[in-house]
Amino acid sequence: MSGKTKERAEKEYKDLINRLSRIEGQIRGIRGMIENDAYCVDVLTQVQAARSSLNSFSKVLLANHVKTCVKDDVRQGSDEKLGELIDLLQKMI
Repeated sequence: MSGKTKERAEKEYKDLINRLSRIEGQIRGIRGMIENDAYCVDVLTQVQAARSSLNSFSKVLLANHVKTCVKDDVRQGSDEKLGELIDLLQKMI
């Protein structure tokens, strides 16, 4: 971790936590499927659903980051967070 922090608005915080809670539930469900000897294709279908949920979470978090952290940094005349964003996008793609 970078050691940096971000104060989030209550609505953003609750939305992110709710999304993560749903993803945790999906992962627990997949574990349960394995414990109950579920058919491979059924498990893989649920894995794909969890992956899709995690990708959606990432998109929301990225959009929030651009709208707040990056925007504020650029307005203050700095391009540090813009550079971080470019590095991050290169890793994600």
